[in-house]
Amino acid sequence: MNATPILEVRDLRKRYSGVTAVDGVSFSIPEGVCFGLLGPNGAGKTTTVEIMEGIVDPTSGAVEYLGAPRDHRFREQIGIQFQSTALQDYLTVAETLRLFLGLYRRTADLDEVVTTCALQELMDRDNRKLSGGQRQRLLLAVALLNDPRVLFLDEPTTGLDPQSRRNFWQLVRKVKKQRKTIVLTTHYMEEAYRLCDEIVIMDRGTIIAQGPPSDLLAEHFDDTVLQIPAEDFSIPPEHFPFNVLHHDGNVEISVKDVDAAIRRLIDCGVSLRHLEIRARTLDDLFLELTGKELRT
Repeated sequence: MNATPILEVRDLRKRYSGVTAVDGVSFSIPEGVCFGLLGPNGAGKTTTVEIMEGIVDPTSGAVEYLGAPRDHRFREQIGIQFQSTALQDYLTVAETLRLFLGLYRRTADLDEVVTTCALQELMDRDNRKLSGGQRQRLLLAVALLNDPRVLFLDEPTTGLDPQSRRNFWQLVRKVKKQRKTIVLTTHYMEEAYRLCDEIVIMDRGTIIAQGPPSDLLAEHFDDTVLQIPAEDFSIPPEHFPFNVLHHDGNVEISVKDVDAAIRRLIDCGVSLRHLEIRARTLDDLFLELTGKELRT
């Protein structure tokens, strides 16, 4: 990776009338990584990314591209897939791609973009007849037509079914292998964990955690979670020396010694037919840091 980060955000602040949306945010992004910004609505992540993209001006602070203030080079070398984009009705996928391709001086190979985004079978289809997942693949292709060095993805899988979401993840991995830098905003912690080399979690306009997902989990947790339906768990607290949390109709038991906890559950006559054992997740981390669930 280059010694100079491809993007650097320095003490970014954005104030609206009576509201501070972004409050002193700083981070740098090495070239060739997938960098994620996470947080609930109102956390400031979307405003931060819009400032990085050059769509919104900051109240103070700066964003640098390859160690210098952003200029025409930056605008020519980024691609953006917005959360919501209107496509022209009555155009086919092929016509849409050629339309946008004509807007750029520097372009990618159209056939390669079509292959990367798995659009080969959709080129003659009217935009109006695309499914949600197909539409997002087309919008990703549009964002890649100028062969960008930096690709911004703004909640690209919101509203997609689980299969379409995972298919889109595969496309993002293919793009990343082309050594493009990806800046991803998402509500989905699993999406960030699977795709991102580094994440920033924001809440109330500030960064509350930053680092590789696995490192953050290792830093905050050294236990495993056993989950049992609350109706199957009726042990008095004094008889069960483990940390127990009641949540959404389940009992979650955090333990360091899984074997010992399971033996205790059996000794206490608890049915294990619905027992689930899981590692800690980024959702757990968000709860740990903010005391609330990450909701859209």
